[in-house]
Order: sequence, then structure tokens, then C-alpha cells
Amino acid sequence: MAAERSTADILDAAVHVREAARNATSGASGATGLATVLTALSQVMEYDHASLARWDPRRRRHTTLAGTYPDDATAYIETRLHDDPVFPMLRSPARGGLWLRDVPRPLLAASPGFQNVLRPLGIKDGVAQCLFTADGRYAGMLNISTRRPRRTPDPARAAITLLTEALTTALATAVTQGDPPPEKTNTADPTTHTRPPGGLSPRELQVLAELTTGHTNKQIAERLYIAPRTVATHIERILAKLDLPNRAAAAARAVAWGIEPSR
Repeated sequence: MAAERSTADILDAAVHVREAARNATSGASGATGLATVLTALSQVMEYDHASLARWDPRRRRHTTLAGTYPDDATAYIETRLHDDPVFPMLRSPARGGLWLRDVPRPLLAASPGFQNVLRPLGIKDGVAQCLFTADGRYAGMLNISTRRPRRTPDPARAAITLLTEALTTALATAVTQGDPPPEKTNTADPTTHTRPPGGLSPRELQVLAELTTGHTNKQIAERLYIAPRTVATHIERILAKLDLPNRAAAAARAVAWGIEPSR
């Protein structure tokens, strides 16, 4: 068993990750540059699987640009993770990375991603880190998984957080090389989508955005200056139009679409 690395070793490795990320943005290295970033990242946190995936707002899915997960796990990250019950928790810009050990047990039990994908791989620890550009746009995510539980306290946690900006820049640059410019979405006003998702009305989009905050109908009503019963009616229509079972599923769909409440 390899000896535990010191905090100094981990911070030194983080410097090399930043250099690799900078190199990935300096030319048309694309996925090759991001693969180098992941390799460097393995010196910060030893892992069994890792990936960097961009968010494609047109196709409403992630696309893996570099990664080592098996095909079925990669497919889940790309096409289903944004609908997983855990995703709203890790998608919050206010949160750093979401570490597996910090996810509430009931939420893990309800997560197809953990139960059907990570658990069969023997994953015991790891982190999912959502990446946001300086203007608040969701760029994509870093996933790291290990079969070995991490020690506590874990200096890799701080290092991963410190690397977020560099990883985001590398991922965002890779997204733009050879691709059409990303879809422009006004995150401050979800009603400004050119084509309203799911056929929702502007007001329904506003209510859908508010569901991501976990507010009650009364709180949403106060924010939107409408009656609580009107909010309830809008939610009923949203669930019907999107064929979703409950408001939690609707909130997850809003997060997947990049719809956020006005500030």
C-alpha cells in the first residue's frame, strides 16, 4: 500500500495540474490536453476513474472530453446524471465539490447513479465538482472516483477546490475549439429562452426556476407577487407538461436545463 502523501506533496502536484490546464488552453490540444490534466490530477488525488465532461446546452446533456470510466458509467454521466436526485445538490454554485461521503444516505439510496453505476464498480469515495465560468454559466463537471476511502482530514479537498477555476477555463476552452458558440441563456431571467423548454409559459418558467431553491409555495408566491394557489396551479401544469412525478423532479429538470431564479 502506498504511503500517504503529505499536504506539501499534494499542493505541489496541484501546481502541476494548473500548468497542465494552462497548456490545454494555449493551443488546439482539445481532448489530449484535458487527458493530460486528468493525469496530473491523479497526483493530487489517487483515483480509479475520473472524467471531465462539458455541458451541451443545445442537446441538454454532458459530453465527456477526457475520462477513464467504463462505457456504461460514461453514458450515465453524459445522459442521465443531470436527472439524478443527487444532481441538484452538487449543481449549486454556492457548493464546492460534493464528496461521496457527504451525500446523505437516503439520497444515495435513491440515486440510480450510485446504486447502479458507482456501487457495482466498488467505489467508496470521490468527488463531483460542477464547474462554472466567471459569468455564471455552467460549463460542465469533474468526476473523480476511488475504491479506497480517503483519510480525514483530506488535504486533497482544498486542492480540488483551488483548482476549480483552472479546470473550468481548460474545459470551457476545449468546448469552444471546433464547436459552435454556446447557447446564450440569461441566467438572471429564465423567461428569456428563445424556445421555452417543454412548451412552458414565461410564468411557468419562473416558477420552475424557483423550485430549484427549495422554497415553499408561499415563499415562491411572495417572490413572484402572485397567490400561493396560483403557484400550486403553475406547478401542477409544469408537472403535466414535463411528465414529471413531483416538484423535486421538476427542480432537477430545471437544474439540468440551466434555469435559475432571478436575483
